[in-house]
Amino acid sequence: MLQQAQNWTAVAWLVGVPVLLGLIGHFLVFKILRKIAQSSASPIDDSLVRRCYRPLQWTIVVFVIRLVLPTALAEETRTNMPQGILTINHVLSFLLIATISWLLIKTVYVLEDYVISRFEVGVKDNLRARKIHTQLRVLKRIVVILVAIIAMSMMLMTFPKVRQLGTTILASAGIIGIVVGLAAQRTIGTFIAGLQIAFTQPIRVDDVVIVENEWGRIEEITLTYVVVKIWDLRRLIVPITYFIEKPFQNWTRVTADILGTVYIYVDHTVGFDAVREELHRILKNSKLWDGKVCVLQVTNTTERTVELRALMSAADASTAWSLRCEVREKLIDFIREKYPQALPKLRITNPT
Repeated sequence: MLQQAQNWTAVAWLVGVPVLLGLIGHFLVFKILRKIAQSSASPIDDSLVRRCYRPLQWTIVVFVIRLVLPTALAEETRTNMPQGILTINHVLSFLLIATISWLLIKTVYVLEDYVISRFEVGVKDNLRARKIHTQLRVLKRIVVILVAIIAMSMMLMTFPKVRQLGTTILASAGIIGIVVGLAAQRTIGTFIAGLQIAFTQPIRVDDVVIVENEWGRIEEITLTYVVVKIWDLRRLIVPITYFIEKPFQNWTRVTADILGTVYIYVDHTVGFDAVREELHRILKNSKLWDGKVCVLQVTNTTERTVELRALMSAADASTAWSLRCEVREKLIDFIREKYPQALPKLRITNPT
């Protein structure tokens, strides 16, 4: 009885002291490391301290307890451990697997922070950055899921009965694989589509697309769906297989620059050269024009009006939309003020 009490006292000390030291270390060492990281110009050390310190701290604490616990017990107890100490040992194994998995997942997030700091999407020429961000987001989710699955599997394999069951399952893995494959055919197809999107990249984060007749930007890409942020701040949730199986428009697939058009309907008496010169003047004075394309053409005529098409270029789709609105407004003002007789009109003639 005395020996059992001594064993439990040793267990209490071995568990309590490292946990207490871990808490003290969190409040002291963490503050010191955070100050050192803040004084450094590199963002990677800030991310390491912020994301990895706590899982690393508890991984070390649990590892030390798990390593030292058997050596602190009496000689007789080591060969024939009581059920309570065996349970504690089993829980420590669980915690060690969980903390290591936690640390691995946080390391993936550190890698994401590093890549985001190196490749910013907010800059003007961000094609390469959007490619890398798209691949990183999909791969990060895959790694996190794999780490979680492996951790859960290792936890379950610590039970002897489950280990025996695992051997039986492995023996019949071929049959189970066929059954699971048939049952989860659509899920597996979605997963493969996510991988295909990540590497072939028909879409990328921040791409401008037309999906289901809606104009928007790719806001988020997951393994199962894509979030499109529409121009009026609505979100369109689209299955990721949509971008593999159906056609859609990607306005920023290669470059972000785009041509914009404005249609003006005027009378046959309008002076085309004057309108063409006014269009050039409007674009030259606009900060939205990129200086590449400025064209005015007569694209159609009817018995009542003439259709003029103003063609202009801009750096991206949002800028092109604003430029089109500006040009349309100023061209109408110009025709109304300088050539009011050229506004569309309905002619009625008296045959007598």
